Amino acid sequence: MSENQPPAEPLSALRERIDNLDRQIQSLITERAQFARQVGLAKGPLKEALEYYRPEREVQVLRNVIDRNDGPLSNAELLRVFREIMSACLAQQNPLRVAFLGPEGTFSQSAVQRHFGHSVHAVPMGSFEEVFQEVEAKHADFGVVPVENSSEGAVNHALDLFLETPLRICGEIELRIHQHLLSHATDLSKIERVYSHAQSLGQCRGWLRENLPNAERIAVSSNAEAARRARGAPEAAAIAGDAAAQVYGLPILGESIEDNVDNSTRFLVIGKDLFPPTGHDKSSLLLIGGAQPGSLYQLLDPFAKHGINMTRIESRPSRKGKWEYAFFIDIEGHIDDDKIQQALGDLGPLAAQLRVLGSYPVSLL
Repeated sequence: MSENQPPAEPLSALRERIDNLDRQIQSLITERAQFARQVGLAKGPLKEALEYYRPEREVQVLRNVIDRNDGPLSNAELLRVFREIMSACLAQQNPLRVAFLGPEGTFSQSAVQRHFGHSVHAVPMGSFEEVFQEVEAKHADFGVVPVENSSEGAVNHALDLFLETPLRICGEIELRIHQHLLSHATDLSKIERVYSHAQSLGQCRGWLRENLPNAERIAVSSNAEAARRARGAPEAAAIAGDAAAQVYGLPILGESIEDNVDNSTRFLVIGKDLFPPTGHDKSSLLLIGGAQPGSLYQLLDPFAKHGINMTRIESRPSRKGKWEYAFFIDIEGHIDDDKIQQALGDLGPLAAQLRVLGSYPVSLL
């Protein structure tokens, strides 16, 4: 021990100090919850949980957490703690209802918990269409759907639903995806078939080719459904995440079998309203051009003219005419920003259809 280093405190003294800190933390959390309740009362006799929820305020609080963080806990760990505190405080008024692609144990459910915390009422649905319908009918305050994976690209089925819905995009969630092989089989040689969502089968294509070349690959509606099917069949396996392994009691036979070490999925939060800017936002647009040559170039030119960075573009059949395409475009900034308003003004005469799908805070992590 260095001469200048103070002697270590006895273990009993360190534990007593931790106990004292725990009491202070609990007292402060209780005080925060009481203030949150007063905020709800100050807003008046509101009837819906959505009226208490302010995502722009939540993002501000979480960014302050990151700015104050000097370690040793990571930003992700501190954000998870504060997200749960805010989720629990909000639930005092009336828990948010959030629809997602079920059943229980999907990555979509993990995305709900990552964004909203565990104190919301997460509602599993049988399809992407049902998620949208649940929000449109006001049976859920928000929905969460995957729209792209870093390895497999766009989730086209989810994108296509934005062509018809009046719903808005209210947020985004980026989730690191670890795919596991789940099975009651004792070794790989006993596996005859593998269930999973088509996206997950694609994310593990190389591993499957090398390790299970003769196993039948069967695409199902979700990874949780894959785990449910494999649960009672020792000759079968599922590709899914930790949550599905826990829910359906399946051992992990192969861990992190995704081909891309940075495998991540981006989810969108869908709702009915546009929320105010936070200072670090993203906007999503739906554009359909005319039939004239160079129409895509003309649609993109206003963004360059006004110095707006485009972060993503996807094309899908517009369903309005043969060989006519709709373009889903993400840009940096909020729809209320002056330069975006100017760009939209220039776009108006050029686009057969122009719709703002939403403006929302950029994912924190």
